[in-house]
Amino acid sequence: MQIFIDIVLFTMLTCTAIAIVRTRSLFAIVMLSGVFSLLSALLLVTLDAVDVAFTEAAVGAGISTVLMLGTLALTSRMEKPSSHSSFVPFLVVVVTGAALVYGTLDMPHFGDPNAPAQVHVAPDYLKRSVKEIDVPNVVTAILASYRGFDTLGETAVVFTAGIAVLMLISGLRRRREDEETDEDGTDGQDSHGQTDMNDKENS
Repeated sequence: MQIFIDIVLFTMLTCTAIAIVRTRSLFAIVMLSGVFSLLSALLLVTLDAVDVAFTEAAVGAGISTVLMLGTLALTSRMEKPSSHSSFVPFLVVVVTGAALVYGTLDMPHFGDPNAPAQVHVAPDYLKRSVKEIDVPNVVTAILASYRGFDTLGETAVVFTAGIAVLMLISGLRRRREDEETDEDGTDGQDSHGQTDMNDKENS
């Protein structure tokens, strides 16, 4: 049953990724990206990585989707056709994917009790965390204490990215308002100039 669920989730992830690549509507792409993040979170839940799944759902499907929707309000709704060939990006993606797959060939199987993480790291955390941290949840103890600086760095990265996107959106909004003000001023000058010319002709 577990394998069947994993296959279904992977199939849905693949279909969603293909739909994102083939779609030209930016709004649909943003929505499909949120769906992709939710499917990734479900897949992480099946792998018993609930903490990572929660982060993926909150950041990927939540914050990122809201920020991209806010950005869409300041740009066009449809993707402009590219004038460059897509062969080179496709080749880069294929080579990168092949390198990643090759790098996982030496990894132990999922759930292997003889894996280094299960033999050396996990027993040490299970033995020390209750006495040193006094937190019954080992995952929480690792993320909040043993990997506290790493978690703080991840939070800082997400916060910085959010602030940067908000600053970009604010700058685009001001620029658009300035352009609209300039257009209104130009239209007003043109109308006044046309009125003066009409007055001179009548006189």
